[in-house]
Amino acid sequence: MLNNRDILITGGTGSFGKRMVKTILERYKPNRLIVFSRDELKQFEMAQHFSEQEHPCMRYFIGDVRDQQRLYEAFTHVDVVIHAAALKQVPVAEYNPFEAILTNVIGAQNVIRAAIHHKVKKVVALSTDKAVGPVNLYGATKLCSDKLFIASQAMRGNEEILISVVRYGNVVGSRGSVVPFFCKMKKTGVIPITDERMTRFSISLQDGVALVMKTLDIMRGGEIFVPKIPSYHILDVAKAIAPDARIDNVGIRPGEKLHEMMIPADDSRHTIEFDDYYMILPSTTSMEEKETIMGERGGKLCEDGFSYASDTNNDWLTVEQLREIVEKETSLPEY
Repeated sequence: MLNNRDILITGGTGSFGKRMVKTILERYKPNRLIVFSRDELKQFEMAQHFSEQEHPCMRYFIGDVRDQQRLYEAFTHVDVVIHAAALKQVPVAEYNPFEAILTNVIGAQNVIRAAIHHKVKKVVALSTDKAVGPVNLYGATKLCSDKLFIASQAMRGNEEILISVVRYGNVVGSRGSVVPFFCKMKKTGVIPITDERMTRFSISLQDGVALVMKTLDIMRGGEIFVPKIPSYHILDVAKAIAPDARIDNVGIRPGEKLHEMMIPADDSRHTIEFDDYYMILPSTTSMEEKETIMGERGGKLCEDGFSYASDTNNDWLTVEQLREIVEKETSLPEY
């Protein structure tokens, strides 16, 4: 699928980008694998592990998705773009709203324009459950980004580019997530919990990469792919990491929800269920097109009013399962 292709990953020095690069190098032989990001130190460190000498396909481009001209330069002769660049910390986005908009919205627009201009074959953009019914600016910017990528299928004109979105929940152990924070706080003997009722979706970094790989393989363009993944109670994560620590209830932070959602009820009539994922189709998709997709892949249309939320999920992680996941994810090498 990716052999002899020119692949570019925006935000390529982040947790997802590094795992994606590692997976591609292990499984495929790309012509070029371009890491596009704005942090020269992170690129320098990454190049120590994935050097151009050991991996001649590797390229490291300094640039920002806010800079449309730089994207135009970087996208030259690129076949596949994986858009992972984003400002994703909820409190940071609340405090720096203009910056979040510039990266997450204007950056998405720039990626789309550069991809269409250079006739990129496939674009997959990473999204988040916080884009559904957003209550914080980060979620609102990602909702806007999702809408831009989906609408871009109509903007492409006669170009054959395919553009889709992947949406999933909290990535266990990723930078800035709750797991490394709880592991750090374990040393103090006190774990701060915003609300004991809080639930979240959970996915491993490797499963997130696998979903993107699958999307690149089966995408038709204009869909949002949502994996079937388990939920957890935030209190159970604390118990799994620091069972003897005292729990300190600190209250929900600005922009946080008690529960997250990946498919709202209003999208149910456009959603097809498969064994291990859901596919949200554009609202303009005809019933005939839906039936064709279901016939090809064996899916079924979701019932009207169906929603997929972390608190009503049928699949839950136990404390013991969470402990095993945390131990596995935190013991994995960064590269």
